[in-house]
Amino acid sequence: MRPEPGEVLHFSEDPGITRFVPHVAATARQPEAYVWAVPAERCPDYWFPRRCPRAMAWTTPATTDDDRERVIGPGCGERVHAIEYGWLEAFLTVRLYAYRFPAERFVPFGEPVPNAVVATEPVEPLGPPEPVGDLLRLHEEAGIQLRLLDNLWPFWDAVTGGSLGWSGIRLRNARPRPASRRPAG
Repeated sequence: MRPEPGEVLHFSEDPGITRFVPHVAATARQPEAYVWAVPAERCPDYWFPRRCPRAMAWTTPATTDDDRERVIGPGCGERVHAIEYGWLEAFLTVRLYAYRFPAERFVPFGEPVPNAVVATEPVEPLGPPEPVGDLLRLHEEAGIQLRLLDNLWPFWDAVTGGSLGWSGIRLRNARPRPASRRPAG
């Protein structure tokens, strides 16, 4: 599920939106009101239930062989997404929809590398929303490994401390960080 040339997508569990109006999300880090969407390369970041915490990593030209082996794993492709076991049922059963928008209504958002596109004026979808379908199959077809973890934080720390590209979404919904273990002695 990716946009056609000249389009961007917005993913939602609500199939009844007919007009998107800029707003400031409750979790926003900026005061400006936006309509959010993503270009093709960022669509896999949203192949999840909206509230599902996920940690994602992918190789970049700067990725070291050690980080690729340590985080992605030998023979495991170029990208890995991780969720917690407690979110698996929601991941497998969510009804997710994609809304298509004309790309020219949006501008890149994010520094130093844009991670989304935003519009500051209301936007109407190009047509009715499309069911995204089987999220596990989408991951498989895109060659993205999906990792199930008891707790995202150790993986997140490994990802953000290395040379991979990474993104974390809804991490506030993840289980609490495990207490650090003190060495015996």
